[in-house]
Amino acid sequence: MGKLDGRVAVITGGGRGIGAAVAECFAAEGASVLVNDLGAPMEGGGSDAGPAQEVVERINAAGGKALADGTDVTNFEAVEAMIQRATGEFGRLDILVNVAGIIRDGMIFKMDETQWDSVIDVHLKGTFNTIRHASAWWRANRGGQYRIINFVSGSGLYGSPTQPNYAAAKMGIVGLTFSCANSLGGYGVTANCIAPIAFTRMTASLEGKSTVMDYSPDNPRISAENVVPPVLYLAMEQSDWLNGRVIEAGNGKIGLFSNPVMTRQIMTDGLWDNDVAINEMETAFREAIYQPNPFSRSST
Repeated sequence: MGKLDGRVAVITGGGRGIGAAVAECFAAEGASVLVNDLGAPMEGGGSDAGPAQEVVERINAAGGKALADGTDVTNFEAVEAMIQRATGEFGRLDILVNVAGIIRDGMIFKMDETQWDSVIDVHLKGTFNTIRHASAWWRANRGGQYRIINFVSGSGLYGSPTQPNYAAAKMGIVGLTFSCANSLGGYGVTANCIAPIAFTRMTASLEGKSTVMDYSPDNPRISAENVVPPVLYLAMEQSDWLNGRVIEAGNGKIGLFSNPVMTRQIMTDGLWDNDVAINEMETAFREAIYQPNPFSRSST
């Protein structure tokens, strides 16, 4: 018995890296999988049906069930057709995993509009497109245990200085996930995020440069497969209690981020006096911050 027997998953970005590892794991655990991948270069542009087809061939050769799909996730109507294809071929849809993405790095003061728009389009709009059409199907077929699993990044959670477009897109996905977690529960849907740490095409440039960890294909701790276990758990029916959270996975660790909470608050009974508000903010907020602000030039 597989952990996902009878369940159907759509996985975007499933032709390489983490997406491929998730697709192959899901299929091995009994799920029928639509493997979506445009096959574009890491910076976007172009297409190649090969990566998705290769993953599907491996799955089918191992006795699983999979379909290859080359839909561009930025195309609203095409994504609707992709979801219809999955439900038509497999009879249902239980799990949506959004991994597809590109990177076009640059400092904020050098970034051009195309760099910004292309990354936002693939990550944030692409995630909206898939959830929009999948959730419409779930609303019409309520009563199941449905799962949204969106991939985000430490680049957004910690603020990568050379990836303002990527960071903004990923944090936009966090907000979108929280919204879906709140709005879709009545239809049996949970929505969560995975923030991966892995050696992939996107992180290959860090090999030999990172002072934090060993980014190399020979380090098993940061293999794509090491990200998969929490993704598998979130896809299972028994994970219905876990909703609206961000989970970090990789480097041999699985961690739960806290959701935003108010750490300190000051109040007034009427209109604030500017000087009073400023003084109270300085006193109260400095006390609440126990570590230096990583974005500040000041050590206080």
